[in-house]
Amino acid sequence: MGESVYKIIEVVGTSSTSWEEAAKSAVETAGKSLKDLRVAEISSLDMKLEEGNVVAYRARVKISFKYHGEED
Repeated sequence: MGESVYKIIEVVGTSSTSWEEAAKSAVETAGKSLKDLRVAEISSLDMKLEEGNVVAYRARVKISFKYHGEED
């Protein structure tokens, strides 16, 4: 069995309801174009404000996925 290599990217998901939904959105959207997602780590959480009100929750998520070479 050969050794594996993983790539890590960072994406930002948004939601009008919660940080959990924002993080879920980031992972699910990334999963549509990347294969073999392995681990997701929330690196930061913040909120978008308008006139003193929260209008969106944002989750910055680091996602690792398995790198596939030309032979895969």
